[in-house]
Amino acid sequence: MQYSWFDRNLKWIYVIPAVLFVLVMMLFPIIYTFRISFYEWSMSATTPPKWVGLSNYVALMKDTRFWHATYATFYFTIVALVVEVVLGVAIAVLLARQFRGKNVVKTIFLLPMVATPVAMGLVWMLIYEPTIGVANTLLKALGFQPLLWLASTSQVIPSLIIVDVWEWTPMISLIVMAGIATLPSDPYEAADVDGANGWQKFTSITLPLLRPTILVAAMLRLIDVLKTFDIIYATTQGGPNFASETLNLYGYVLGFQYFKLGAASSLLVLFFLLVMGLTLFMIWMRKRLEAA
Repeated sequence: MQYSWFDRNLKWIYVIPAVLFVLVMMLFPIIYTFRISFYEWSMSATTPPKWVGLSNYVALMKDTRFWHATYATFYFTIVALVVEVVLGVAIAVLLARQFRGKNVVKTIFLLPMVATPVAMGLVWMLIYEPTIGVANTLLKALGFQPLLWLASTSQVIPSLIIVDVWEWTPMISLIVMAGIATLPSDPYEAADVDGANGWQKFTSITLPLLRPTILVAAMLRLIDVLKTFDIIYATTQGGPNFASETLNLYGYVLGFQYFKLGAASSLLVLFFLLVMGLTLFMIWMRKRLEAA
C-alpha cells in the first residue's frame, strides 16, 4: 500500500502548530529581550536604540537598588515557600482523613487560590490598614500593640508573605493530596500490625513516599513566587522606601516608569537565568530522590 507524503509525516505535521506557538510566543520574546539588553533605548520613535554592549549589566552590578531588590526577592521567596510547603503538607495530611463535612472544608480551603490576586491584594490592604483595619482591631482586642504592617519598612515583607501564604498554600495542599491518594496501602497495613502510631507512620511511610510529590509542588511554587508581581504592586508598589521592591517589580519600574528599556531588559535576562537555574536545581534534586 502506497502512502502519501502527508500520511508518512502526519506525526510531525500535528506537532508543527505547537512548535510554532512556542517559537513565536516564548522563544522570540526571550531572544528579543536579550538583544535589547545590549542597547540603551527609551522606547522613543525618534531615537533609535544605541549599542552600549555590557554597560547595562555593569550598571546593574553597581546599583544598590538592584541588590536590595535581589535581597527582597530571596527573602520573600524563601520564607513564603518554606511556610507554604510545611503548612500545605500538614493540611493535606489532615484533609486526607475521613471526617464529617470534609468536602465543605476542602472547598472553603481552596477558595483563596481561585480568587484574583489583585482583588485579594486590595482586600488585604483594607485588612492591614493601621487605623481601622481588621488586623489591628484583632491585635488590640487581644491586648497587643497595633502594627504598621504595609507602612513599615521592616514589617512590609512579612506582611506580604502572610498574604502569599494565605492565597497559595491551598495549591501545595492540592498537589500533595493528589499524591496521598496514590500511595499504596500495604506499608500502612504492615505498620498497623507492628503497632506503629500515627506520627511514626507519617515520618517513616507517608513523608518518604511523598518526597517526589512535595518537591514537584515546591518547584512549581518556587517558579511562581519568584515572579510575584500582582500582590506586591496592588498593595505597596514596592514601598515604603523600596522595602518591598523585588526584581520583578524593579524591572517593571525601569522599563515602564523610567523608560530605560535596555536596563530593564538586562535585569530581566539575569532574572530569567536565576529562575532557570533554580528550576534546573529542583529538577536535579527530584531525580536524585527518585534514584535513591
